[in-house]
Formats: sequence, structure tokens, C-alpha cells
Amino acid sequence: MTGAQQHSITPDAKPTSWVYRFAPQSAWPYLQLIRADRPIGVWLLIWPCWWSSALAAIAMGKPLPDLWHLALFAIGAFVMRSAGCIYNDIADRHYDAKVARTRNRPIASRRISVPAAALFMVALSFCGLAVLVQFNAFSIWLGIASLGIVAIYPFMKRITHWPQAVLGLAFSWGALMGWAAAFGRLDWPAFALYAAAVAWTIGYDTIYAHQDKEDDALIGLKSTALRFGERTKPWLSGFYGATIVLLGLAGFLAGAGPVFFIGLACASAKALWQIRTLDIHNAENCLVRFRSNHGFGAIVFAGLAGDALTNAL
Repeated sequence: MTGAQQHSITPDAKPTSWVYRFAPQSAWPYLQLIRADRPIGVWLLIWPCWWSSALAAIAMGKPLPDLWHLALFAIGAFVMRSAGCIYNDIADRHYDAKVARTRNRPIASRRISVPAAALFMVALSFCGLAVLVQFNAFSIWLGIASLGIVAIYPFMKRITHWPQAVLGLAFSWGALMGWAAAFGRLDWPAFALYAAAVAWTIGYDTIYAHQDKEDDALIGLKSTALRFGERTKPWLSGFYGATIVLLGLAGFLAGAGPVFFIGLACASAKALWQIRTLDIHNAENCLVRFRSNHGFGAIVFAGLAGDALTNAL
């Protein structure tokens, strides 16, 4: 890889990503725009959807979550996360140009124009709509209701130290969608799961925000990383603790058995490892712990899906 090619790779992406190994360089800006070189965000959006589908399977006494719903959620998470990243980058382009980690993003570095990015975003949004209309009417309207939160999120870091909470409200919406897709309504287990996902998102995005805290402070942006500062670990303990308790409550209300709670114990160990080994002054350490939430989400899903299977046998 040439020096020019290395320069065009965003700092928090892996040079070994398939984007840089197989895609033509002319496509890199558009693939970077949708974070194809950093798929962790898609997984963090998928997991609450899949948790919700698996929780619904437990409540319905089914051995498996609805596989068609899982596929739709995966596709929908990819296209809507991609569209959301573009919207965020358009809104933040002037700020991104002033932050070391983000100044090389395609819009901030002017490798893609705002009109071209907006057209791409609209196309992805229509793909998301095509996925959404596959669900029941209640789920369709519920999905549309999330757009208001998505629309305001990029601007929250300019007015409050709690943009991570707004991200949590938006990124956790799938915790409602899986249940709604199965039942055509919302019940207490889904609300408990949603609250758990919100607390989880605030926790992991606080870790992520520590990578940018110095630049954010200089340009006047706000975050929970700046709000918590040296007390980040106690705050994380609170948010991750709430996540575990609320996940347990959701499982209990849905009739989950011991397999789920064993999985939840394993997920708790994963969260505890993040807190104990976190170094908020080391950007690489923060990035690794942030990415490890993919594993946390997978463990919770495995516990839910395994419990559904064993309960139905």
C-alpha cells in the first residue's frame, strides 16, 4: 500500500479491512462514508433487534427467533446505519475537519461533495423503507417514529454533555422492533429490553468518546466522556450494571430460564473486563474496549436464543 493510500485510511479503521484489500481505490470514499471499513456500528445496531426477536421467541414458546425477521433486521441495520452515518457526517462536516480522528472522513476532507453524499443517503433510506414495509403495520409506524430521534442526534453534542443518551434512544430502537414484529404491539419485556439497550449504548459510546475528548473540548463539543472525566469508571459501572439488571428483568418478564441467565452472567463478565481494563487516556485501549461490545451483544443473543431452544424442547 502506498503512502497516499495509507493517508486516505481513517485512523480508527483497520488497514486489513476488505475495503482496502479488495475494493478499487476509487470506491474507498463511498465505502468509508458508510463505515464499510468499520462494521462494528452495524453489529451494535443489529444486536438489540436480534435480542428483541429472541426475547419474543421465548415469550411465544418458539424454539427459534423468526429467521426472516433476523434477516430483515440485518439488512435494515446495514442500510440505515449507513444512511445515518452520511447524515451525521453532513451535519458535522465542519467539526470533523477540526478533529484528528475524523478530519479525513470523505465529506470533511472534500473527497465527496455534500450533494453527492445526500443523494447516496436518500437511496439508502429508500432501501431501508423497502425493508421496513415487510413488517406489520404497527412495526412500520414504530420504525418511522424513530426518525425524529435520529434527526436530532448529530446536533446534541453542541448543546448537552449527554449526546450519548440521545444516541442510545435511537440506536436501541431495535429492542422494541423485534417484539413489535412478532406481536404487533409492545409489552413490558420489550420496554425493559429497550431501557437495557439505552444504558448499554451510553456506556460503550462514552468509551468511544474518550478518543476525541481533547479535540472536542477545544472546539466546544460536549460528551459524557468530558462530563464524567476521571470518574468514568464509576459511571460505567452504573450504566453497565443497569444494563445487566434490565436485561435480567426483560428475560424474567418474558419467561426466560436458566440458559439465558447463564449467558447474562457471561455478558456481565465481559462488561466487568471492559471497566477494569479501561484506560481513558489511551485511545487505542478505548477503541479495543468499545469494539468488544460486539462480543457482549453476541453473548446476550446466544443466551436468549439458547434459552428459547431449550424451553421449547
